Amino acid sequence: MNTHLLVIDPQNDFCDLPADWWPAAVGTQGRVSPALPVPGAHADMLRLSALVRGLAKRLGDITLTLDTHHRVDVAHPGFWVEGVALKSGEQVSLHPAPFTTISAQDVRSGRYAPRDASMLPRVMAYLDALEAQGRYQLMVWPVHCQMGSWGHGIHAQLQEALNDWSDSSARNVQVVSKGENPWTEHYSALQAEVPDSQDPGTLLNHGLLERLRQSDRILVAGEAGSHCVRATVEHLLTHLQTSEIEKLVLLTDCISPVAGFEAEQKAFFQTCVDAGATLIKSTEVEL
Repeated sequence: MNTHLLVIDPQNDFCDLPADWWPAAVGTQGRVSPALPVPGAHADMLRLSALVRGLAKRLGDITLTLDTHHRVDVAHPGFWVEGVALKSGEQVSLHPAPFTTISAQDVRSGRYAPRDASMLPRVMAYLDALEAQGRYQLMVWPVHCQMGSWGHGIHAQLQEALNDWSDSSARNVQVVSKGENPWTEHYSALQAEVPDSQDPGTLLNHGLLERLRQSDRILVAGEAGSHCVRATVEHLLTHLQTSEIEKLVLLTDCISPVAGFEAEQKAFFQTCVDAGATLIKSTEVEL
């Protein structure tokens, strides 16, 4: 059986790592902590590492996605300011707090505005297009997975397991980067929430979809079940043939939700079952 492991965003910023895993902050006595830790994610990654080692050469392919952002991004606080519509030249430094949702109406009313007033037309076009889809409202997240940062890196124990798999199988882990476009949220590994026809990186990733289709079984793990795992699998349910959906196997003990979004993950899991996918624990995978 050709088994393909799809690991969504197993990155330091999403893992509730113990403090002794945090690196020292340069120039201070402090440490760098995960920016957006998902409760249970560290344990998820330890279990996933054990699975990779246990399956060894029985894994035909591994694809790993990396959430990858600029610091100034439409879903980060520094992009926005609060208050009434900005007057030309006014200095405003109050940003919305992480986990704030911003609607198109919020911006039209002046409750929030982009720091650069010239960006307003593009922002409005994005928010209108996003809300028309009915999947998400814009969420302001803590700055996370900033490209090149420690938080952007892979959970250390999982990285070691992936390295050993590559060395033993003479195959590379396929890495898919997502989120570089600062004008659209990009939860799914397959495409951005609002694709930009001028940016191929936001469009449907036909190459990844085809590689997954060629497998006999697709094991899915990663963070978070309420957002990026969910969005990826929802796109798979849309683009795979009905007969192919039974290939999908979600490893429920290697997936956790963002705190406060437990109901979203629960509903997502039920959607997968209803569509014909399988939910099991990593210890139940047949070798």
